Amino acid sequence: MTIAEQIRTIAAEARQASRAIAKLSSTAKNALLTDMAAALVEHTSYLIGENVKDLAAAEKKGIAPAMLDRLMLDEARIKAMADGLREVAGLPDPVGEVTRMWKRPNGLMVGKMRIPLGVIGIIYEARPNVTADAAALCLKAGNAVILRGGSEAINSNRAISRILRETMEKSGIPAAALSIIPFVDREGVLEMLKQEEFIDLIIPRGGEGLIRFVVEHSKIPVIKHYKGVCHIFLDATANFDDAERIIVNAKTQRPGVCNALETLLVHQDVAERFIPRIFETLSTLGVEIRGDETFLQFAPQAKQATEEDWYEEFLDLILAVRVVDNMDEAIEHINTYGSLHTEAIITSDYGNAQRFIREVNSGVVMVNASTRFSDGNQLGLGAEIGISTTKLHSFGPMGLEDLTTTKFIVYGEGQIRD
Repeated sequence: MTIAEQIRTIAAEARQASRAIAKLSSTAKNALLTDMAAALVEHTSYLIGENVKDLAAAEKKGIAPAMLDRLMLDEARIKAMADGLREVAGLPDPVGEVTRMWKRPNGLMVGKMRIPLGVIGIIYEARPNVTADAAALCLKAGNAVILRGGSEAINSNRAISRILRETMEKSGIPAAALSIIPFVDREGVLEMLKQEEFIDLIIPRGGEGLIRFVVEHSKIPVIKHYKGVCHIFLDATANFDDAERIIVNAKTQRPGVCNALETLLVHQDVAERFIPRIFETLSTLGVEIRGDETFLQFAPQAKQATEEDWYEEFLDLILAVRVVDNMDEAIEHINTYGSLHTEAIITSDYGNAQRFIREVNSGVVMVNASTRFSDGNQLGLGAEIGISTTKLHSFGPMGLEDLTTTKFIVYGEGQIRD
């Protein structure tokens, strides 16, 4: 078969298998995930052997050490994958939950019930643990899943999916509910994105280039976030000690991730007192500061910020800083340059905090906390399939509930419409 024919077959079989997964009880799904976890640990040597092939190919290509680290599987990381499956098994099952019920004047009882989305396609890069994580979340939410990992992890991804699919077959569950695109040709991605007849949602996980490619070519709805240009606004009433700890954590704890701080906005009333302090602290930690003209008055050693810096997701120890006249100007800056990912205010004023929460419409809005908490696990979702900066159908970190939709249910007693 051609690549196009193979992709269509995989998608059609996933659609058929999704009907079986949707009917599984919570007990059956949890048992499946627990068995999958045990199978991964049992096959640790096999997984490491397949991963070595990927590492050797990546080293030959000259892939950066940081990428090699993300690609690598060892005994500890395989155990962590298994623990992740068990964690998902322990989460509440959203399928079948009735979220609302109301009574109509004619006596009809109307409600909304959570149901699976159907078939979810996930396109991702590098980390092979995503294969297990994404499969677990999609299956627990009653969905079939089609996975297309990056070429650099093809052997690892095939091995993980093989073990998980064998476990499904032993449990009498159609293995087609967990499919992996078995080849690395870009044509495979393009054909996958055409299968709107069988696939209900595409979730790309990776760099901005990958996500834009998927959005450009997909005929299927895409949950996406291009980048995380995250802001913190230092209000005039902020506690400086708290502010320094939060800013340092948000910028330096792990600068190469999408929920790291990229732009700091400082209220003009505290600029003269706070800027020299935060500049010294961050500079000591190796952070390059790029400030506007007002900022440079109080920290002349900093670099001059450019217009492009306000849009930039640095993913590095670089921070853009701007002094603003008031909250109106801070919110206007966020609305102009932000990416709808995560924003925070540091303040001691309850009214200012509430206004910031109401008027800033990013996926996560925080008060007196580090942007690094913008993560499904940290927010109590248990696990995360990704972060959405689109408002349909999910916004912000996505957990199990976000892999479902709702249908209307109606109870009557013989009513007919006049």
